[in-house]
Amino acid sequence: MFHFFNCAILTFGPHAVYYSATPLSEYDTLGTSVKTAVVYLVTALVKLVCLATFLKVSESDIFDPSQELLKALIGFIDVAGLYFALTQLTHRNISQNHKFQAVGLGWAFADSVLHRLAPLWVGARGLEFTWDYVLQGLEANANLMLSLSLAALGSLMWLRKNKPKTLIPIIYACAGFVATMPSITSYLRWGVGWRLPEVVGFQLFTSLTMALVSWQLFSACQKPSA
Repeated sequence: MFHFFNCAILTFGPHAVYYSATPLSEYDTLGTSVKTAVVYLVTALVKLVCLATFLKVSESDIFDPSQELLKALIGFIDVAGLYFALTQLTHRNISQNHKFQAVGLGWAFADSVLHRLAPLWVGARGLEFTWDYVLQGLEANANLMLSLSLAALGSLMWLRKNKPKTLIPIIYACAGFVATMPSITSYLRWGVGWRLPEVVGFQLFTSLTMALVSWQLFSACQKPSA
């Protein structure tokens, strides 16, 4: 049980810390995050139906390029869900900066609850210690940074009109890379044969890099054009 609480704090704690340590708590953006979490659950249901309809059931863990490509295309439903959350949800009178953070935070938290809470509850309370659930918590932190990065890039694509034209291809390329990260990690694990610690390390490095890049792009688009 102590191991379960440690892993749960590592998995879900950073979301609460991010909300309380940033201006999101001062501007009362919790409602926006909750609405985004609901949008994520609906998006996940649509993705599940599409995966069950179009993907073949494989009896082995062999990497299938055609199936992974189809899975990547279905994964872009997440982009549609983020688009809806950023542009169609009713938000309080908050700035674009706070809006994308609230949306990204709600998206990442809902993803962690849906995909990691049950495995933690079932597996982390076992008598035998394993590093898998610690790595799962680190993976949730990487996903938090990737969700914030994708939300920031999405706000630049869909909400900011007067962005420098030279940055538009970079913004779209970064957003496409972040959106295909699940397929990339799946290829590294099943196609290349990376172990879980190596995959999580790659996710942490990539998420930190994309967070810095998206921050620089967002800051550059905030500056008034000459």
